[in-house]
Amino acid sequence: MTDFFGFDGIDEEEIRREKARARELRKTRWWQQKTSQGKCHYCGGTVSPKELTMDHLVPLARGGRSAKNNLVPSCKDCNNRKKSMMPLEWEEFLAGRKEAL
Repeated sequence: MTDFFGFDGIDEEEIRREKARARELRKTRWWQQKTSQGKCHYCGGTVSPKELTMDHLVPLARGGRSAKNNLVPSCKDCNNRKKSMMPLEWEEFLAGRKEAL
């Protein structure tokens, strides 16, 4: 099934491989440095570095990869709200929330 953006999806085996790659990257010095300040990429909030989650800017379900340029530290709240939104969709979501306030 093709989604709104014309993307047919990614097979489950590919998603499993990318999740395994993300788990390996979480163990690296690179990820430790990314999370050391405890800052969420999305809201800028500060939490314990151990509380940060790894988020894919372009979600795996939308064709993203577990590559350093696609991974950011995120607080659990932002990661849960972002779900599988693309970066532009996330920005529109945030703009809509600000207008509603």
